[in-house]
Amino acid sequence: VQLVESGGGSVQTGGSLRLSCVASGVTYSSGCVGWFRQAPGKQREGVAGMSAGGGRPQYADSVKGRFTISQDSAKKTVYLQMNSLKPEDTAMYFCAGTPVTCSFTARHYTQWGQGTQVTVS
Repeated sequence: VQLVESGGGSVQTGGSLRLSCVASGVTYSSGCVGWFRQAPGKQREGVAGMSAGGGRPQYADSVKGRFTISQDSAKKTVYLQMNSLKPEDTAMYFCAGTPVTCSFTARHYTQWGQGTQVTVS
């Protein structure tokens, strides 16, 4: 499975971006796709996750009410809609896949994209 993110960029505080993650190759019918982010000098943190078969998404407290994860199975694409962006959201954002249930533990994920940069000023 290959994951390719896109949609990052530079926005002002309060702005919005939508990130996309396209999967190619064999994809899981179960498992989870998650979005993580990593700011310089900080650990990678999970921000949102969704089971491959749908179901209730999970969000980190820091993004609840502002970020929304969704998926288009036909397009093998997972989205992260980010609204009301803050400077502290500035980071490299990665999508990741795991054949197991969703978690915000990065080591549980076996496939990673190359990342897309989000900068909020």
